[in-house]
Amino acid sequence: MKKQLFAAAVTAGLLFTFFNGTASAHEKTYKVSSGDTLYRIALNNNLSASQIMEWNKLSTSSISVGQTLTLLAPHTHTTTTTSSTYTVKAGDTLWGIATRNGMTVDQLKALNNLTTNTLYVGQVLKLSGAAPTTTSTSTTINALIAESKKYIGVPYVWAGSTPSGFDCSGYLNYVFGKVGVSIPRTVETIWGATKSVSAPRVGDLVFFTTYKAGPSHAGIYLGNNQFIHASSSQGVTISDLNNTYWKSRYLGARTTF
Repeated sequence: MKKQLFAAAVTAGLLFTFFNGTASAHEKTYKVSSGDTLYRIALNNNLSASQIMEWNKLSTSSISVGQTLTLLAPHTHTTTTTSSTYTVKAGDTLWGIATRNGMTVDQLKALNNLTTNTLYVGQVLKLSGAAPTTTSTSTTINALIAESKKYIGVPYVWAGSTPSGFDCSGYLNYVFGKVGVSIPRTVETIWGATKSVSAPRVGDLVFFTTYKAGPSHAGIYLGNNQFIHASSSQGVTISDLNNTYWKSRYLGARTTF
């Protein structure tokens, strides 16, 4: 009979030890109750007293009733995040994309180095990260001209968009991209995504109508009536706007700056 009473007492004591305090399995915290010791709490949770002291920044083993102790090492909770990029669809606007992603239009433009509010279908926009370091327009234009001239002599390749071969819009898309300016892939969409200017300045785009009505060819204006482009007959080359062929087909100048 005495053995049975002892067993019952032990069981009651264990239940008191485990359930007298309040512990959260999800959060892994423990609220100290009367009679608790740091060592007993550690033992019941398969920890050492030194771990609990370290994780809770305790300088001694003294604890007080009602004190909440963490039973997990310091850590960072991970949360589900939205995609870091967005691909523009028909009907999208900068305002709509910015609003849906908790941003302002200015933040979205800065993050993607956009100088206008014009978007094109298929354009990939960054939604997170650091905005590019601001550089002066003149610095970007100088870099653009230097980059464009690196590829003089590269052959013309239909639909080409690499230094092994360019078509006219592939060349423009590649060169502008190298200096951090995003433009569409085709001449027609580049025309629609840029701002009209009355006369070209260095770094602006000059457009022509060639094999079809409307903008079908373009190049980068270098100044002094010269422009650099990927010609179907000569590859990447520098031509003169006063040339009879180009002068008669000139549509106008537009800018990304």
